[in-house]
Amino acid sequence: MNQPLAERIRPQTLEDYISQTHLVGEEGALGTQIKKGTIPSLILWGPPGTGKTTLAQIIAEESKRPFYTLSAISSGVKEVREVIAKAKMNDGLFTNKNPILFIDEIHRFSKSQQDSLLGAVEKGWVTLVGATTENPSFEVIPALLSRCQVYVLNPFSREDLEALLHRAIATDAVLKKKNITLKETEALLRLSGGDARKLLNIFELLINSEGSEKVVITNDLVLQKVQKNTVLYDKTGEQHYDIISAFIKSIRGSDPNGAVYWLARMIEGGEDVKFIARRMVILASEDIGNANPTALVLANTTFQAVNTIGYPEARIILSQCATYLASSAKSNASYVAIKKAQQTVKETGDLSVPLPLRNAPTKLMKELGYGKGYQYAHDYEENFVDSDFLPEAISGKVLYEPGQNPRENAIREALKKRWKGKYGY
Repeated sequence: MNQPLAERIRPQTLEDYISQTHLVGEEGALGTQIKKGTIPSLILWGPPGTGKTTLAQIIAEESKRPFYTLSAISSGVKEVREVIAKAKMNDGLFTNKNPILFIDEIHRFSKSQQDSLLGAVEKGWVTLVGATTENPSFEVIPALLSRCQVYVLNPFSREDLEALLHRAIATDAVLKKKNITLKETEALLRLSGGDARKLLNIFELLINSEGSEKVVITNDLVLQKVQKNTVLYDKTGEQHYDIISAFIKSIRGSDPNGAVYWLARMIEGGEDVKFIARRMVILASEDIGNANPTALVLANTTFQAVNTIGYPEARIILSQCATYLASSAKSNASYVAIKKAQQTVKETGDLSVPLPLRNAPTKLMKELGYGKGYQYAHDYEENFVDSDFLPEAISGKVLYEPGQNPRENAIREALKKRWKGKYGY
């Protein structure tokens, strides 16, 4: 058999589907809809190897609908329109229910490609089932997202993964011919990173590497036979989080050399350019802020540019941004300010807006004093007037304290001149 193990034991029914009980269990919303045959267009969002493709196929099988599939990696608007046309022609030949169009990695579709789906989804020519590893809020256009339900798939638990291994040993025609004992599973599970497909691939590689019919799985055997054959950067596993952490901390620590090294590790590992750029946008505000406002402008421009350019050229843009941010003056004052403000809100509750600051669009509101006493700053010298902009209960409370850097030192002096000690500047 040339099929990989993961494909050979792919579940065909909901009863055989392991994990995601919050979706397809007895009380799961999606499981109930599948059994009733009332399937909405939907987006399955979850890490790799959590059963998104399998679930889409089961939905089609259980609801007895024609099933069309496209991969966003290799398909464009032309292919989308061809499938929609075919679905319209076949609709009603075998079932009175509309066909299911499954699009794997839908986050890789451009806006125009996603736009091409809207009419078919809205008119019910197809029921769209999209699979994505990325947050649909960022990667799926609002018009399409509003027409779909989003279901989140969780990483497989240890129990789920071990159950999967036992099922493979018990049901796969190839593995059943061998005498396999799962003595230890920690190394297997760690290397899989919660990805069921990766777990089965590693397991099959391990079994095939052993010449005898009797195989005893131990942690030492796994590390000896498999670890050196696995990539050093896993976009969804522990390395993913460790390396992005090292990257961010290098920039925060003002080391452009460390920043560009960890950037290279992510690039070589095939990390999504948008993920890297998005993290730099956050950092530009959280760790640099008003010490250098241009940092946020550059980071946001970088995000837009790499989204347009893609690899390999995007690496140059990412490197420029990373080294700039690392070399920049640092301040987390804005980040600290919003945390303080949120904490103040939690502690003090919904304090009333002072009357001068309230909007007064109606006569009644004006009669109640809304907006009365408000002083329009631009009517005064240097566009400033000493007024109270906080509720009386927290008047004078300092939330924003400028950082110790040239730009924010200048901000502090300007605030001190304006407020004359009111906020302790």
